Amino acid sequence: MPHIDPRDRLIVALDLPSVSAAESMVARLGDAVSFYKIGMELTYGGGLGLARELAQAGKKIFLDLKLHDIPNTVARATEQVADLGATFLTIHAYPQTMRAARGALGGSTLQLLAVTVMTSYDDADLKEAGYAFGVKDLVARRARQAQEAGVHGLILSAEEAADMRALVGPDMLLVTPGIRMADGVVGDQKRVMTPGRAIAAGANHLVVGRPVTQAPDPVAAARAIVAEIAGAA
Repeated sequence: MPHIDPRDRLIVALDLPSVSAAESMVARLGDAVSFYKIGMELTYGGGLGLARELAQAGKKIFLDLKLHDIPNTVARATEQVADLGATFLTIHAYPQTMRAARGALGGSTLQLLAVTVMTSYDDADLKEAGYAFGVKDLVARRARQAQEAGVHGLILSAEEAADMRALVGPDMLLVTPGIRMADGVVGDQKRVMTPGRAIAAGANHLVVGRPVTQAPDPVAAARAIVAEIAGAA
């Protein structure tokens, strides 16, 4: 796998209610964090402008928008995100959606991450939704389809990272949410893992929100995670 600086492996999720709250967190974290995720909550609160500002300031930005629509809409939205200077964009791992986004990149450096199965889902949730596959089989199926579509990486639980690394090889990015410290609260996630174990399993980047942003000392929390990543890399 390509070398990635341990600090760049941590992506802090700015799952906060307003741009001002996100700006305050970024200022508080300072040089301890180089990579931020902006998801739906903040995007709908004006976060796209913040994404451009942070990218221009030298931060790496992961826009977690989970695009899934008709191909023309997906392609046009991908082009818009590329203009913001983001590093990563999520799309749902449906073949038609992945092909549309990949075809819209042109000469952009934007990298696409396909969402396999949400980390809040387990086998029972998939069955309730009408899927014929359990989590493990569906993740594998979508991983192969993402490779075929030329997508750069996958969003998946760290529990699937080792199997998917063996399946897709060393070059595809594996980005894992659902990261919690050993003594952390699981919350609404169902498939979680510690930072060190996730890196050892083959993950390239870890998405961490509340364990950093709601910590009594966010800087110390971020540095502890980076240290654990460095120790496992």
